[in-house]
Amino acid sequence: MPDYDGLGPRPTTAGEVALWVPRVLLAPLYLPTEYLIRRPLGAAISAAERVDLPNTLYDFFAFGPDHKAGIVPVAFLDFGVYPSVGIYAFWDDAFFKGDSLRAHASIWTDDWLAASLAQRIVFHGKDSVQLKLLGVRRPDHAFYGIGPTTLQSAASRYGEDKLDGGVLLDLPWWRSSKIDLGAGVRSATFRNGHYGRDPGILQSVAAGVFPLPDGFAQGYTAEYNDLLVALDSRRPYPEEGSGVRVEAQAEQGNDFRQSPGSEWIHTSAGAGGFRDVNGYRRVLSLSALVMFSDPLGSQPVPFTELVTLGGDVPSPGAFPAPMSGFLPGRMVDRSGAVGTLRYMWPIGPWLDGSLKAEVGNVFGEHLQGFETKLLRFSGSFGIESDSSVDSSFEFLFGIGTETFEHGAQIDSLRLAIGVTRF
Repeated sequence: MPDYDGLGPRPTTAGEVALWVPRVLLAPLYLPTEYLIRRPLGAAISAAERVDLPNTLYDFFAFGPDHKAGIVPVAFLDFGVYPSVGIYAFWDDAFFKGDSLRAHASIWTDDWLAASLAQRIVFHGKDSVQLKLLGVRRPDHAFYGIGPTTLQSAASRYGEDKLDGGVLLDLPWWRSSKIDLGAGVRSATFRNGHYGRDPGILQSVAAGVFPLPDGFAQGYTAEYNDLLVALDSRRPYPEEGSGVRVEAQAEQGNDFRQSPGSEWIHTSAGAGGFRDVNGYRRVLSLSALVMFSDPLGSQPVPFTELVTLGGDVPSPGAFPAPMSGFLPGRMVDRSGAVGTLRYMWPIGPWLDGSLKAEVGNVFGEHLQGFETKLLRFSGSFGIESDSSVDSSFEFLFGIGTETFEHGAQIDSLRLAIGVTRF
């Protein structure tokens, strides 16, 4: 730039000098993500735009007036469970303005079937109500036992047939704050499973690896009620992403099959600070999340309703899924705690990069038995889309370790790519 004011170059600030410390520390992660992923991806996107590929694909898969409806093929591959292929359909302003329909169906074998149908109605402003019905049948859920010291070598597989139907009222308010109210019915039955060379859960129980988890034999059908309250000072996109978020969630469930005495409640609380380091959505965040699952009657909580860490199991609200370097269901118990350091940055249209370092584990009732030596480390790099609340593209590579007490050796590698699913 020409020196219009005659003052010479702007002096270097102390903050700019201090930035070289994290730059050097993160260079081993930054260089491959920048030169092997972001720049090639940017070149591919630019080349696609030059030949008008996005519009060609959009015109092919979307149809109707203003292209408000369409059907898109999808797939998801997560090493450690079966992959799936399917279709995703959308219809905006379906029956009236503000009414959106979404359908998602996936299959792999006649033992791996899943489908969902959702209708979201947006009222004046941003308030919305969603009706959703979900059905899943799959044989490859992983189970390692219950507690903080379960071993990777104890992996077993179980099958699940699940139906879930519910309604969710979403009430956004100040900035990114919101209140969610939900209710529904969830039914699940379980059976022996299979994947690769892993034994079925019944074989592991017979061998004495762990006891049969509560709820496996009889399954459950539960009515549930949800409440989420989040106070978030961050401004919506495209504003810069600095701010603070505090949230609390509770879900009460009641098993019709075992009533009375079969009630339970999940509670969780999270807090996080977010700093946009340059004002262009390059966000460094530090968050903490604690979760609890407690019986309200004489019956124990079904094992799939306990606190679960690992994989793409969703966490409450807008905090990242905890311990994503592990497969879904890797850690299960009555409570859990996770601390997450995360850096997110834009790498292309509708795509963000993500680096996460997490420390956490599950524990007994109300964090009973919590010790720092029982914590595990999870690290992951990912690319994810941010353009839709209904489905998203994800690429993730992660690692997970044994507990610090056992040397924190890496015992889990996770690679997943595709359109996220059920």
